[in-house]
Amino acid sequence: MFHLGLALLLLGVRSTRNRRSSIQNGWWGPKLVAWALLIVLSFFIPNGFFVFWSKYIAIPGSIIFIFFGLILLVDMAHEWAEKCLENYEESESKTWQTLLVGSTLGMFVVTIVLTVLMFVFFARSGCGLNKAIISVNLVLAVISTLMSIHPAVQEHNPRSGLAQAGMVGAYATYLIMSAVANEPNDKQCNPLVRSGGARTVAVVIGAVFTFLAIAYSTTRAATQTSSLGNRRGQEYEALEPDADYHSLITSEPSSRAAMRAEALQRAVESGGLPASALDDDLDDESDDDNEQDDERAAVRYHYSVFHVIFFLATCYTALLLTNWGTMKIEDEDNERFVVIGRNYANVWLKVVSSWVCYALYVWSLIAPAVMPDRF
Repeated sequence: MFHLGLALLLLGVRSTRNRRSSIQNGWWGPKLVAWALLIVLSFFIPNGFFVFWSKYIAIPGSIIFIFFGLILLVDMAHEWAEKCLENYEESESKTWQTLLVGSTLGMFVVTIVLTVLMFVFFARSGCGLNKAIISVNLVLAVISTLMSIHPAVQEHNPRSGLAQAGMVGAYATYLIMSAVANEPNDKQCNPLVRSGGARTVAVVIGAVFTFLAIAYSTTRAATQTSSLGNRRGQEYEALEPDADYHSLITSEPSSRAAMRAEALQRAVESGGLPASALDDDLDDESDDDNEQDDERAAVRYHYSVFHVIFFLATCYTALLLTNWGTMKIEDEDNERFVVIGRNYANVWLKVVSSWVCYALYVWSLIAPAVMPDRF
């Protein structure tokens, strides 16, 4: 509710000229107080509200957040490989070459090792479901890797290659490993259930990795929302004046400033500079005595979408901690153990997520060939 409220308050803020932008960049005291009050009030809300929230709000929000995370993973794979290639081509440094080749080999090694471990420990006799899931993941990893180096793909996207395929394959294989490791032991196909120490280690490692992934996905998704707004190449929109800004000339400009303004005007009219250069000139003149505001013309990311992403992350985290709405306590060796995530709903959620990850990556490979006008 905290992030939803901030998202509504910041709706339509396009630059720091808008007074409401101070809500995002300041007001930390009131925001902390409001957050603390919401936590206290949550103890007085009837349980029926939380049941409704978990079924009709949290589950759809979690699915959307997972989809965002998969898109960001594919984007990160492409961005990482392209950054390494660009730096190597510019400097011809062996460091970037070694980093790219080493990371690619490392990802494929991780994929192979995890696949072998799953076949050895989770695909024993009678574990047909696990065998099928692991085999399908292996086939999809091979197909996506071959497609990344296919001549038709390379023709339209020459920077695609094994680095991106290795990263996607390693993450998808990790999802499958996590899925079979959280599978109920109704068919004696999950050895981690029978090993208390290994189970505890798996829970701790899984929790740490999950929250790191949530932190990365949330931060990156929220700050990358600038793609939804002003981008290079779109039609320029002049800045809208607010209450603190007007276009009346109150003093005669100096000859040097007048010459600069005329030069900028001629450059804009000839197409040598974008029209936004005129606004940048205004900012330079008006901010001589103040620190330069890099969001005076336009915000670097959408404030409202930023908080919507965090809201979706809270939905996913809440369901993750409550085993997607079900909590189970097992008694083993006179010890009570709270089981989180060990059900088939969670298993299939991770399996389908890995398949969607492969689908998004394959689409990123073939899209430039299918729709060359848009890439």
